[in-house]
Amino acid sequence: MKTIKAIYNEAILPEHKGNPLIEALPPKLPWLNVMELFSHYPDYAEEISDHPDPLVRDEYLVRIDRLRQPLTDYQTCFRAIERSLKNGYSTKNPLTPTTAQYLHYFVDEQPEIEPDSGRFTPKGEGLTLIGESGIGKTTMLEQVLSYFPNVIVHDGYKGTNLDFSKQVVWVKVDCPQNSSVRDLCEEILWSLDLSLDRPRTRPEKLIGSLIRQIEQVMKASFLGMLVIDEMQNLTFKKTKGEDNLLKFLHRLVNKLGIPIFFCANPPFNLSLIKELKNARRAESCYHYHMSPLSIDSDSWKVFIQQLWNYQWTNVFTELTDELNKKIFELSVGNIDMACRTFREAQRLLIGSVDERLTKASLEAGNAIACSLSRQTQQVIDLKTAITLPVGKKRTQKVQSNSNSMKVDKTGDVSKPQHSEFAVQIQELMGLVDLSNEIEDMDLMQRSKNFESQMEYLSHAGVLLEDPLSEFG
Repeated sequence: MKTIKAIYNEAILPEHKGNPLIEALPPKLPWLNVMELFSHYPDYAEEISDHPDPLVRDEYLVRIDRLRQPLTDYQTCFRAIERSLKNGYSTKNPLTPTTAQYLHYFVDEQPEIEPDSGRFTPKGEGLTLIGESGIGKTTMLEQVLSYFPNVIVHDGYKGTNLDFSKQVVWVKVDCPQNSSVRDLCEEILWSLDLSLDRPRTRPEKLIGSLIRQIEQVMKASFLGMLVIDEMQNLTFKKTKGEDNLLKFLHRLVNKLGIPIFFCANPPFNLSLIKELKNARRAESCYHYHMSPLSIDSDSWKVFIQQLWNYQWTNVFTELTDELNKKIFELSVGNIDMACRTFREAQRLLIGSVDERLTKASLEAGNAIACSLSRQTQQVIDLKTAITLPVGKKRTQKVQSNSNSMKVDKTGDVSKPQHSEFAVQIQELMGLVDLSNEIEDMDLMQRSKNFESQMEYLSHAGVLLEDPLSEFG
């Protein structure tokens, strides 16, 4: 929960000036500055790659999960939320008689007397983000929302006392599994209580009374945006269909002027497109169907270059086109799957004789990390490229030898598969002139001239007919 004390910045638009709800929002910054705030690049800890204990290096792999790389999709989403918040607040200046009347009366019980400043005109908008599970919707949404405080505390506005102290900028609720409209209402009410730091409000028993109760809390707290994640979880048994649910949510937009952000997996989008009015409302400010990245996109290029820096194997493997294509193919451009594949591939290699990242090790890592979701197939074209930030360049390490006897577990046939021969094979692979180590280069060729090749090789002393007696 991010709570800040109000600092008023002069609004850009003349019609927004003098509105403490808008002027208390974070100032509008250039996109490059905003991206710096969204980014998180954990330290590479390059020296750990030389640590003799594989368990220590294994422990550092968790840092891959903490990597936050802004992508091109973020800008549109961020600007839409920023714009929608201001638009929703534009008609709720707490210093005007219009807002005083809006706060005092229920939505459907406005008096006939019109304030001098005019009647309240709601300017809520709909925002919708659709995409397959694990594609990064929630990550993007939470990063964008984190830019804005949850609650702003007001002590007074430029010498003028205010009748309220807390402004709830946004609340996010996850739609409960198999929930009803009532469950969703109670979840929203509980989130508002948490934001206002007060005991849990007892919800009204009747759905009609509960809706009025929520509306009053939303108005009194000057809620700027309601974000509902996992909307596909909703069931409609108690509400007589999805239309009732959408009518309830759109009432919040149309009557209270509160923007609502839907975040969901398909097929929630099918519920929206059944009626034009629902589709129009849901996309009025922002609508985006998030898809996996394409390998040629700027987002993927920046992401994979950044991700590749996080290696804690004792050998740093350079990113080649071959490896890039392999991890993209395995993750189908899904950021989450790529991170997990890269992490688990290293986990398999760390402590083995040869810790180089190969296509086989990536495949083995993917099989473990994405065993259920690895069949996802989606390729898309991304939006117009923008400049993305990158972390500092990693210092390239010199390959070091390992004395560990642990063998590669990835199934890579180009590496030792048995620990008893691992050291010898590695020594042979490292020889400059392997032929000098072979005493008789033509032995196998000559054996073809004999009727019994096995007898010939046995006589030459190179065939081990009873290994158990030899090594037992």
